[in-house]
Amino acid sequence: MEKLEMQNNNSITTAIASSIGVAIAWCLAWGNGREPNDLITQTRQALNQRKELPEKFQELMRQVQKLQQEQFPDSLEKLKALPAKYPEYWNAEVGLVYGGATKIKQYVFEAAKLPDIRGASALLDRINLVDLPAFFHCETHDEYEQCQRAREYCEKVRAEWLDKNENFPGLSQALIPELIIYSTGGNILAFCPAAYVDDLANAIEKRYTEETLTANSCAVGEKFKLLEIKFGLLPNVINNDTFWIEKCVSNWEHELVKAYFEDSETSSKEQAFKQRKTFNELAGKLASLFNQRRNGNNIANRPSRRYPAMFETHPYIVRDEGDRRSAVIQAEELPNKPWFSEASARKRLVGQISKRDNSSTEWYKKSGFIWQSEYNAIESWVNKFEDFLYETPHKYYGKVRSENIHPSRVKEALSVREIGDASQPKGFVAYIYADGNNMGGYIQRKIKTPEDYQNFSRDIFKATEESVYTALTEHLEPHKLNPNLQAERKSTKDAWIHPFEILTIGGDDVMLIVPADKALAIAKTIGEEFEKILLAKNISYKEEKTYNPQSVHRYHGEKQIVSNNQCKLSMSTGVLITAEDTPIYYAQKLTEQLLKSAKKQAKELKKHGYYGGTVDFLVMKSVTMISSNISDFRTNGLTKTGNLQQKLKLYAAPYTLQELGGLLATAKALKDAEFPKSQLYQIRSLLERGKQTAILNYLYFRARLSNKKAQELLKTQFENAWCKPKNPSNTGNLAPWMSLKEKNEDPEDKVTYETIWRELVDLYPFIEKSNTKSKSEAGVLQS
Repeated sequence: MEKLEMQNNNSITTAIASSIGVAIAWCLAWGNGREPNDLITQTRQALNQRKELPEKFQELMRQVQKLQQEQFPDSLEKLKALPAKYPEYWNAEVGLVYGGATKIKQYVFEAAKLPDIRGASALLDRINLVDLPAFFHCETHDEYEQCQRAREYCEKVRAEWLDKNENFPGLSQALIPELIIYSTGGNILAFCPAAYVDDLANAIEKRYTEETLTANSCAVGEKFKLLEIKFGLLPNVINNDTFWIEKCVSNWEHELVKAYFEDSETSSKEQAFKQRKTFNELAGKLASLFNQRRNGNNIANRPSRRYPAMFETHPYIVRDEGDRRSAVIQAEELPNKPWFSEASARKRLVGQISKRDNSSTEWYKKSGFIWQSEYNAIESWVNKFEDFLYETPHKYYGKVRSENIHPSRVKEALSVREIGDASQPKGFVAYIYADGNNMGGYIQRKIKTPEDYQNFSRDIFKATEESVYTALTEHLEPHKLNPNLQAERKSTKDAWIHPFEILTIGGDDVMLIVPADKALAIAKTIGEEFEKILLAKNISYKEEKTYNPQSVHRYHGEKQIVSNNQCKLSMSTGVLITAEDTPIYYAQKLTEQLLKSAKKQAKELKKHGYYGGTVDFLVMKSVTMISSNISDFRTNGLTKTGNLQQKLKLYAAPYTLQELGGLLATAKALKDAEFPKSQLYQIRSLLERGKQTAILNYLYFRARLSNKKAQELLKTQFENAWCKPKNPSNTGNLAPWMSLKEKNEDPEDKVTYETIWRELVDLYPFIEKSNTKSKSEAGVLQS
C-alpha cells in the first residue's frame, strides 16, 4: 500500500493517499454526530472523482500521520505528556467494528447434496465479499473487482435495504471504501464514525440473517481513542496510578501480568510490553467481545443474539431434504422432485446460479418467493480459476490438446459422481480441508498497525487462492464425461468438465473435492505453493530458525532436498479418499478430524524448529469402516502391543510435505516393481503378528522377486529411504518398520515401531505407473 506522500504543492490526492490514513481522518472529520458536514460532503466528492482532497481534510491526514509517527512512550511520564501534547485529539474517538458468519460448517453442511452445499457456501461468500463491502460503496474502488462487476447490485443493497427506515438510514452516507481494513475469510474488520458503531454491527448481523434465514453471524464494535490505534488500550485518565511499563516490569511475576504480556521470542520485559501495546490489542479486545456475544451475552444498546431464527415443524408435515424445517414447495421441474423450505430453496437457487445453470431455475420463479439473488453478484470459484488460467502461463488445456477442445467447452462439474468419473479407478473422490498454521502467533508478534492487518489479510488470501489454482492446474486436466453422465446432462455433444469442486477458499481455509488419484499430490502442492508465494511477497515471512532434518523427516530419499529457507506460516491439510457415494456431511466430519491431527503434528514438529506444512490422510473404502472417530480407530484398530511390550503402529500418518512426496515416490516404486497384489495384502496382514514375523515375510518376498531391478528399486526407494535404524552403527534391516526411538530413551523393549506399508497398500490402486505416458507432456498453452 502506498504511504502518505506530499506533492510539490503540498497537496494530497486520492491516488497517493494511504487508505488507512484516509479512514482515520474521515472518522475525525465526521465527528461525534450522525449527520454529514460540509467537509465530509466535499471529501466524498473528491474521493469519488479521484481529485485533490479538501485542505482541511489534508490537514487532518497530516495530523494522523504525525500521531502515527510518535515514538512509543517508554515511561509513565512520557505517557502523561501525550494528552497535553495532543489536546484536540486526546478525546477524539474512532469506531472499530468486527464481525462475520459463525458456525459456518453447520450452515453449509446441514444439507446432504452437493448443489445445496455449494449454494450455501456461495451465498455466504456473496454476503462477505459483495454485500458487506456494498455498505461502504466499494463498487467505486478499484481494489474490489467483484463489487465493480456487480455495481447495480451494490447500489440496490444500499437503496433497497440498508437505507430503509426500518433498517439503518444514514449509515451508508457515513461509510467509504477506505474504512475497510479487510473483508475476506468470512469476516470484516473496519473503521467507522463513532456514532455509527452499533448501527454497522447490527447491519452486519441483520444482513446475514435476512439473506440466509438460518445462518449464524455475530458483529461487535467499540469506540477507541485516536492514540490507542498506535499505543494499544489506554485509560480515560492518565495519572500516577496508571499501569504502564514500570509497573509491568515490577509486577512481572504476577501470573496475570505474565500471562498477558509474556512473549516467547523475547526475554526483555520492556520489549514484551511494547509488543503487546499496539493496534493488535484493540483487535484482541474486539475478538473477546465477539466471543462473548457469540456465546449469548447481551451488549448494552444492542439487540440480543440469544434467540436465533427458529422455524416450527410438525410431525405430520413434510420436511425439506435436510429434515430440519417444514417444506413449503416441491420443485417438480428438478430431478427427484425435491421438497424445499425457503431457506433450503435459497441454497439450491444460489448453487445453480454459481454453476451457471440458469436453465433450470424456473422452479424457483414458480414458487412465489419474493427473495431474489442477482446473477452478477455471485461468482463461482471455477470462474475465478478460469481467470487465473487466462492470466497465467499453464499446461492445463494443453494436456488434452489432441482433443482440440476450446476452453469455453469445459464446464463445471455438477455432481460428485462427475468428479469421481475423472479418477483412476473411477468412482472415488477425495475431500481436502486445509488450514493455516502459526497464524495467531504471527499476528500477535508481527502485526502492529491497521496497515499490517490490511496487508497481511491480502497476502494470506492471495497466497491461499493462488496456491489452490496452481495445484489444480498442475495435477488436473479437463475431463470428458462417460456417456451415462453425459446423458444426464441431456447433451448430444461430448461433455467436458473441470474435475473438481471448490467449496470455499476463505482467508487461510480451503475445502475442495477432487479426483482421488490426484488428491495427495494436490494437497502437497497447495502446502508448498502457499509458503513459496508468501516468501516471494515479503521477506518478513521468512523464518530464520533452522532445523535438523534427521529429527523431523522420516523419509531420507536422495532426491529430497531440505531447504532452510522456511516460511513462518504454513498449511496443514486433511485428505479423505473415499467412494463418490459417501455422504458429504460424514466425509466433512472425518476430513476435519484429519486436519486436526495434521495440525497437532505441525505443532509438535515446531518444537524441533520445523515450521512447514503437514498432511494427514485416510483411504476409506467403506462407510462402515469407522464407527466412532479416526483417533479411536487408529488407537484401537491399528495399534498393537507386540512381544516384550513393543508397541506397533500399523500406520505412519500424519506426514510432513517432504515425507508425503517420499510416500508418493515409494508407492510409485511399488507400482513400477509390479508387486503382486496378493503379496502386498499378505505382508499387510502379517504386520499384526509382530515385528520379526513381518520383517521375515517382507525379506522373503523381496528375495523372490524375479526382476533384480525391481529388487534394487524396492531396496532404494523403500528400505533405505524409510527403514534405516536411527543408530548409525546399527547396520540391521527394520523393513517394513521404522523406529520411533530417540536418544536416551527407554531400552529396546519399550521402543515404538511404525510402518508406512498399510498406507502404501491403500494408495496402490490410485498410483499411476512411471512407464505410462504422462498426460502432462504437452507444452505451455495460454487459454
